[in-house]
Amino acid sequence: MGGLPYLDLADPALSTRGPEVLAARDTHWCAETPFGLAVLRYRQVGKILRDRRFRQGSHNWPDTVGIKGSFADFWRASVIGREGAEHQKLRALAVPALSEGYVLGLKPAFDEIAEDLCAELRKTERCEFQSAFCEPFAGQAITTLLGMPRSDWPLVAHNAADLGLAMGVEAPKYEARFNKACETLFNLANDLVAKVRRGEDDSSYVARMVVEFDRNGDCTHEELLNTIVISIFGGVDTTRALLGLGLSLFIDNPDQWKALRADENLIPATVEEFIRARPTTTWATREATEDVEIDGISIRKGRVVHLLVHASARDPEICEDQAFDITVKRRLHFGFGGGAHHCIGHFVARTDTACALVALRKTFRTVAYVSEPKWLPDSGNTGALSLPIRYEVV
Repeated sequence: MGGLPYLDLADPALSTRGPEVLAARDTHWCAETPFGLAVLRYRQVGKILRDRRFRQGSHNWPDTVGIKGSFADFWRASVIGREGAEHQKLRALAVPALSEGYVLGLKPAFDEIAEDLCAELRKTERCEFQSAFCEPFAGQAITTLLGMPRSDWPLVAHNAADLGLAMGVEAPKYEARFNKACETLFNLANDLVAKVRRGEDDSSYVARMVVEFDRNGDCTHEELLNTIVISIFGGVDTTRALLGLGLSLFIDNPDQWKALRADENLIPATVEEFIRARPTTTWATREATEDVEIDGISIRKGRVVHLLVHASARDPEICEDQAFDITVKRRLHFGFGGGAHHCIGHFVARTDTACALVALRKTFRTVAYVSEPKWLPDSGNTGALSLPIRYEVV
């Protein structure tokens, strides 16, 4: 498409929050990339998410980055990779199992996990935050959801983190690692379903899923396992990464940490501002199911578009104040997608992240880096590889 700006999303050095992306957004509402079109402005992102002429595009991710094996097969068969009636069937079974009432019932357990981890943080004045808090918190939150002992969190969290490597632009170099993790989590899901079938679990998310799947005779055992694994993946990876990304924003903006410490009521807005300012999933993906024209751009059937979360959330048309600010009322972001493929686990992610922040704001008076953090590429799915911090305990 002549005249459109170009963004090399395949380049690990390119940040979806970087100056090249912002300059492209100033030029046009979309840009060419090696992976299809990037959509950069708020209005067009919202329009495409609501347009039924687009399907979920992430089903094509394994082919896009050139990965094969058990993860690629799992991803294509998942609720994310399905469309139409098949997608609705799986979604209709998973959503009731993660009802708002059920998730809120887990909040005391999430609070306890965060408080226990913060008690350990209080014994020192520095740590590697990802391994000391983010990963065990996300891991123990998901074991709670799955009806597993909290002590089993490393099995779940480490393998879910390895699955996350499949969603970055450097995925091919991690192929053996995330394929092995995928097989491990499928074996775990099978064991958890067997536990329910033996009558040893009647209250976990897995037990609720088994009830829903049994109620619908059109679902296979493999579809049940797949839905459990995608829930584990999303549940661990999103929270683990978001907490590290969020803390980095507070380190860079210490006045905002003071604001949060002064007012716990800012926590819900903080979670949303994390996603706008430093999203762990940097884009949602859609694919045109027919020829479409949007605001002067023709998008041919089969063309993939990537809806950039940060660029759209910070679009000057709807966001005059570009700074990270948890006290400003903002427009809805698209970090959890939208439309038929709106993230099933969004309420879990919002709830457990909020519980973590409740405990952390009562633990750190101040927080800073000990040394430079190490990050995954700031495109695809991102997060901290290491986040060494020092802090003053309250």
